[in-house]
Amino acid sequence: MKKLLPGKFFEKLDRELSEKIKGISIVCSLVAIMSLVMAIAGISGAFDKEEEPEEVVIEEPIFEVKETEKEKSYLDPDIIKTIAGSGEQVKNALDARPATVDVPADQLSEYVKVDSCTIVESGAVEVKGLAEAIPTSDDKYYYLFDAATYEDDFNAEAEPISKVYKDKEIRLDASLNKGAPGSRLYRKFTVAVKRNGVFTPVSHASYVTNPEAVASYNYGGMQQSSKKGLLIDPSRLNDAVDLGVNYATYNIPLNRLLSPSAEGSVSYSYNGVTYHFNGRILQEYDYLFTTLNAKGIDVAAIVLNDVSPSTFPEVTHPSGRSGSTAPYYMFNATDESGVNAVAAIGSFLAGRYSGAGHGNVAMWIFGNEVNARKEWNYMQQTDLATYTAAYTRAFRVFYNAIKSTNAGANVYISLDQQWDRNLKGNPDYDGRDMLDAFASSLRSYGDIGWGLAHHPYTVPLYETAFWNANKLVTDSADTSFITMKNINVLTSYMNSEAMLYNGGVRSIILSEVGYTSTHGDTLQAAAIAYAYSKVAANGSIHAIMFSRQTDAAEEIAHDGLAMGLCSAGGGHKYAYNVFKYMDTPQREEYVSFARSIVGVNF
Repeated sequence: MKKLLPGKFFEKLDRELSEKIKGISIVCSLVAIMSLVMAIAGISGAFDKEEEPEEVVIEEPIFEVKETEKEKSYLDPDIIKTIAGSGEQVKNALDARPATVDVPADQLSEYVKVDSCTIVESGAVEVKGLAEAIPTSDDKYYYLFDAATYEDDFNAEAEPISKVYKDKEIRLDASLNKGAPGSRLYRKFTVAVKRNGVFTPVSHASYVTNPEAVASYNYGGMQQSSKKGLLIDPSRLNDAVDLGVNYATYNIPLNRLLSPSAEGSVSYSYNGVTYHFNGRILQEYDYLFTTLNAKGIDVAAIVLNDVSPSTFPEVTHPSGRSGSTAPYYMFNATDESGVNAVAAIGSFLAGRYSGAGHGNVAMWIFGNEVNARKEWNYMQQTDLATYTAAYTRAFRVFYNAIKSTNAGANVYISLDQQWDRNLKGNPDYDGRDMLDAFASSLRSYGDIGWGLAHHPYTVPLYETAFWNANKLVTDSADTSFITMKNINVLTSYMNSEAMLYNGGVRSIILSEVGYTSTHGDTLQAAAIAYAYSKVAANGSIHAIMFSRQTDAAEEIAHDGLAMGLCSAGGGHKYAYNVFKYMDTPQREEYVSFARSIVGVNF
């Protein structure tokens, strides 16, 4: 049955009552006429001469009222019963209608609690909310407004998208326009009323929380036999297959991907703007991802902003365009060009690598160790709230772009091992503080299914034996660092109520962690085996990607870190076979040596 809105219900009821009252009036008129005729007859007799009349039998006059079928229907007892029932229904509806209250100005901005902001089956955006009563205003309507992610203040001069009669339960609709100019996929919605001639917000803003509802693809990865992953060497893919890798991480630096011109590029129009992606680089990714998928390996792609601010200024946050000491910059969601660029990059990549024949990416990581502002995600020094808000806004744009294309993909924030240092003068931010601010902001504007890609490296990085005691690494929630020694602190934290999503634990991957062989190949192999055993036993961790398949010359030169399973020339280290067999039936043969080194029976 079609459900009438409160206003339309009363209009329909008014029409029905008018028709039925009209019928009753006709019947009452007929009765009145009959009474008048009888009265006239009685009065006429009173003026006759007082003679003894002959006894005459006077027949009662018979009045025949010819009624139409419609008039007859007004006398139907069922109709009369319906009229009475309708009146009772009107009374009950009016009695049940929420009270009208004069809400103080300082309480008005969040008087309506937005219950959901979702894309519904029709493809439109539907905003649902609740209010305890009806706030007084100039008229009987709630109005729906939208704003860009970078607009903090409510624009009372804007035109409302839609309106609805005020009631306790509120439902407002808006068109989505995905991929077109004027798309609302990345905009936030607010409910308002008109007070003293001015539109005034009565709800907190909310974004669309289910962009996956309009996705064309639904690739979430393969069913893997273990959690073993690796930062792969694309020049040695056969070794990756031999190693039994299930998950592979790979970087997508935008400096390689974006092209300043259409020549030699793949053009892509999105939200009315055309972008160009380097055709040769795309072919490299196509080959790599299709080859890995064919070997049963799922891909986690790390999207990194290393484009020159002078070439593509719209991609980089204005506060990150100069003075950088890091290889990567904060993404930009401070203006329309930035939002469009981040959305187009996410939408293009997800569309190409989610079932279009170029290979599939199941996991997308947005930036690298973003709490390490100075080292890996440059933006000028500012407070934590401002910095996190900048990242969070860009993240939501990227998330909506990915999920509106591939419903099954996971999208992750990347954090390093700094957890709760509380270090004065720290140029970076503690991972826990940023995670709290990030999660809280997303929840307040409409929660989404983000995941965490953590890097639990040892402290210091060259210390391979992560199991050794370290005062900076404890089992407390306020530990300074999280390594594989106390990885349970991270997963326990992510199991807390504030971090859950729809009652469940979010996807957690350890997308980068490694151990140098500088202190001996056997020690490195023992560390890898023990770390993997901890992940295998932890039900909250989806995968671990070790760094790396082959030693990186720059890491050896700069930090003295030789973290590869293979040397730079391709030679296999002791850790190669340990890694290969540590999740197989031959595990005991290749892992037993490590117990005496670690001092733990794992």
